[in-house]
Amino acid sequence: MGKLNVNGTKIQVYQVDENDYISLTDMVRNIENGSALIEKWLRNKNTIEFLGIWEEMYNDDFNRKEYAAIMEDAGLNRFVMSVKQWVTRTNSKGIIAKAGRYGGTYAYKDIAFEFATWVSPQFKLYLIKEFDRLKKEEQAQLGWNAKRELAKINYRIHTNAIKKNLIPKELTPQQTSILYASEADVLNMALFGMTAKQWRDENSDKNGNIRDYATINELICLSNMENINAVLIEDGLSQQERLIKLNNIAIHQMTILENQHDLKYIK
Repeated sequence: MGKLNVNGTKIQVYQVDENDYISLTDMVRNIENGSALIEKWLRNKNTIEFLGIWEEMYNDDFNRKEYAAIMEDAGLNRFVMSVKQWVTRTNSKGIIAKAGRYGGTYAYKDIAFEFATWVSPQFKLYLIKEFDRLKKEEQAQLGWNAKRELAKINYRIHTNAIKKNLIPKELTPQQTSILYASEADVLNMALFGMTAKQWRDENSDKNGNIRDYATINELICLSNMENINAVLIEDGLSQQERLIKLNNIAIHQMTILENQHDLKYIK
C-alpha cells in the first residue's frame, strides 16, 4: 500500500489484483463534514451514470438490472444511495469498502479522479500529479529489484568459475567460504572501493550489505563485472591482475551510465 500527500492531506492507495484504488475517505478527511460528501456525490445522477458506464466496461459481474432500477430513481428528492448500497446492489468493483486499520471507501483511480473533480478541480490536479510521482517511484523500485536479481543470478556464474578454477578439493568448508568472500570483495573493491567488512564497519546502523544499497547503475555494472571476472578467472589471471582490470572496467562503465543523457532514466 502506498501513500499520497496532496497539499498536506495524506491519502492511502490500496492495490487489488494489481489495480490502484485511492481512498475517497482520506480525500475528504480534512474537509468539514467530509464523510457526508461521498454519499452526496453518490446521490448525483451524473455520478451514477458515470459509475455504471465504468462498471459495464470493466466488470463482467456488474448487476445491470439493479443498476437500471437505481438509474430510474436517481435524481428524485427521495433518492438515497450509500457506498454499501451501491456495492451490494450492483456488485461494484470500481468502488469498494475496506475494513481494518486503513479502512474506508476506496475507488479505482479513474473514479477517484472523477470524485476529486467534484470536490475541487484544483485538488484533482494536485492528486494526479502526486499519483504520477508515486507511480514513478514504484517503477524505479521495480527496476532496482530487477537489477538486484540479475546481479544475484550472475553471481552464481561467478561463484561457479571460482569453484571450478580456484578452490582446491582439499580445502575445508571454512577455507572455501573465505575464498568466496575474498573473490566477492574483488568486485566490491573494483566497483565500490571498499570491502564488505569495511562497508559494514562504516555503516553499522544499516541492515543488509553493500550491494543492497547500490544504485541501479551500480547494479548494472556489477552484473557485467561478475560475468567478466568469471571469464578472467577461466583465463587464469591472478586476483591482483583481475582487480586492476575490473576497476578500469567499472570506471569506464559507470562514466557512461552516469553521464549519458539518454540513460538518465535508470539512475
